[in-house]
Amino acid sequence: MRFRARSTARTSAANPHPVDAVPPIRQLVPLGLQHVLVAYSGMVTTPLLIGLGLGLPTDRIALLVSANVLVSGVATLLQTIGVLNIGARLPMVMGSTFTGIAPAITVGAEGGLGAVFGATIVAGLVGWLVAPWFSRLLPFFPPIVTGTIIAIIGFSLLPKTSNLIAGSDPTAPGYGSADKLLLALGTIGLVLAIERFGPAALRRFGILIALLVGTVVAVPLGMADFSAVAEADVFGMVTPFAFGPPTFLLAAIVPMLIVQAVNMVETTGHTLAIGEITDRRIDQRTMAGALRADGVSAALAGVFNSFTIVTFGNNVGVVSITRVVSRFVVATAGVILIVMGLMPQLGAVIASLPGPVLGGVGVVMFGTVGVIGLKIAAQADLGNARNMMIVAISFGFGMMPGGAPEFYAGLPASVETVLGSGIAAGGLCAIALNLLLNHRRPKEHTCPAPVGEPCTCS
Repeated sequence: MRFRARSTARTSAANPHPVDAVPPIRQLVPLGLQHVLVAYSGMVTTPLLIGLGLGLPTDRIALLVSANVLVSGVATLLQTIGVLNIGARLPMVMGSTFTGIAPAITVGAEGGLGAVFGATIVAGLVGWLVAPWFSRLLPFFPPIVTGTIIAIIGFSLLPKTSNLIAGSDPTAPGYGSADKLLLALGTIGLVLAIERFGPAALRRFGILIALLVGTVVAVPLGMADFSAVAEADVFGMVTPFAFGPPTFLLAAIVPMLIVQAVNMVETTGHTLAIGEITDRRIDQRTMAGALRADGVSAALAGVFNSFTIVTFGNNVGVVSITRVVSRFVVATAGVILIVMGLMPQLGAVIASLPGPVLGGVGVVMFGTVGVIGLKIAAQADLGNARNMMIVAISFGFGMMPGGAPEFYAGLPASVETVLGSGIAAGGLCAIALNLLLNHRRPKEHTCPAPVGEPCTCS
């Protein structure tokens, strides 16, 4: 079964595919930094929420954040550069997933962080082992399924920008104030202006320019606080098992295995989206490499005091908007993340970027990912009633957790973990509905020989 209609002509060393092209160093660093700025807030949010949920002191939470940034950088290098059969060798940023927050807090409250990291190691190793078999599920991802999942990924992330723009506490002073909304709108407007009037060379840095200009504007408005930079350490090592040796409890491993399965579905969608954006054919081997990188990165995360790792959907939007598809640009972002993981003060600078600016950029990027999904789904016949039902119902399940986070709270924890992720719930729904509505049995062979005469067909 063919998944993409585009040509995949062979490339040579003299004329490499744009994914394998290496931009000059003067472009690599700022383009890589652009990816870091977009991804960083998500990378620090997961360890921050888990640390707060477990009541850890500030210094221990800071350690979790540094460890997560470091592991994300290593995982990004694994995914982009590749080692042996690990990594898709595509421009994909890796980082911790929100899906694992609730299970990690639950497991950590009962068994300590040692149980969380032990379960993360096991889940990662299992993910690495089953990657070749999971990649064989590609026939279950035709355009109507792939496009729906990618669209859900993008649009389900859009509500998260509201917390960045307005604030996370509706009771706090200044929540959703006019200046925050205007700053977000101004950031979006700048991205649009660069896209409309800027030369091609400038459009490649559109997101970075919007982030920097938005931050400069936010400073005199009192919406950018860099006081944490002076308090952060200039250099700090991340040591394995800093919270003690891992423990392996079945009650902790089971929910982490579910989280890893959800991550694999999400990575499948992101990888297919990147393949569409970069015009790079995604075959079973490439998909298996991407999933192996997920698994190995998760196992590594458990060793270095971090959490399950997955491809970052917001950076898929960056690739699409900037049209910079070189995997070496994203690999540069991985190097920057590693440096930041070892230099907390640099991380503090990025963490201090104003939320309305990040939220404004997020609206553009997440919406772009959603539209890419719709574009892929449109390769199928959306005028067909069955395809319309697949998209409609899958979107319903995919958007439900965003609109009603406690909707599945009454179900068993394992089921809630899966359905509580809109991406997983919508993706599984799309796969199941496509099998139900579009799966056809092989046509029965009819022998052309006249009735009563022996069939001579071979």
